[in-house]
Amino acid sequence: MELRHLRYFVAVAEELHFNRAAERLHIAQPPLSQQIKQLEVELGVELFDRRTKRQVQLTEAGQVLLQATYRILAQVEQATSDTQRAGRGETGTLVVGFTSTVVYDILPAILSQYQQQFPNVNLVLRELTTTQQEEALQNHQIEIGFCHPPLKNENLELEPISQESLVVALPEVHPLACETTIPIASLADESFILFPRYLGSGFYDQIVSFCQQANFSPKVVQEAVQMQTIIGLVSANMGVALVPASLQNLQRAGVVYKPLAGTTPQVEIAIAWRSDNVTPVLCEFLLAVKQYMKERSP
Repeated sequence: MELRHLRYFVAVAEELHFNRAAERLHIAQPPLSQQIKQLEVELGVELFDRRTKRQVQLTEAGQVLLQATYRILAQVEQATSDTQRAGRGETGTLVVGFTSTVVYDILPAILSQYQQQFPNVNLVLRELTTTQQEEALQNHQIEIGFCHPPLKNENLELEPISQESLVVALPEVHPLACETTIPIASLADESFILFPRYLGSGFYDQIVSFCQQANFSPKVVQEAVQMQTIIGLVSANMGVALVPASLQNLQRAGVVYKPLAGTTPQVEIAIAWRSDNVTPVLCEFLLAVKQYMKERSP
């Protein structure tokens, strides 16, 4: 039994007339009659009570088959639709890794815009450092990551999407908190709270190099993985922190953010993925990220 047999059967069952059914199917009447006869022989029952050569009525067996065929054809149509949507990247699951810095700016907007366009894609989000994202990409635990270059693994695809300046987060009671801008050299004697280098060397090295250009090395008294933790330690007067400008969206009692005087290093955000694992869902997500960043550009 093939799907065409069932579609032919439905046409005859609904028209109750072989000629009209043949016209509806855009085939000749004799081949249609032969196909219906083959179906009856295969099932071992009569599906139609042939009152004339062309006009028929459904038998009881035919009525049972008609209802079953409606369900079968509906399932086939649904399966076809689901398969095509998956092929277009409209359904499925995408596992996304991200560093804590992107939470305060681009990531929420990208995810919101993407979910509006692809509401049937299940997004699984995992907050990971850049180093952890590299490992997760290699182990197929995530499919795309928002991270800070550079990456150690040259086999990963990497595309920068954004960059921002550094600002300094100060305790509200700090003597420099009333200044409009802060020269980096004025922080030479301060205690610093930094992101651990072993979890992402790019961001850490930028900060240390920036300080060294001002003829001092930062005195690191605390390290923290999450940006909100770093800001929390600043609010506790444990030290100061150089953070991406978007962290100013994280308002915390006891903390003030101040721009740094002069030119600061640009903290770069990039997306990374495996070139050998570009699924339709990932492909559409990459396009959505690039489209958002294009619209965001001045």
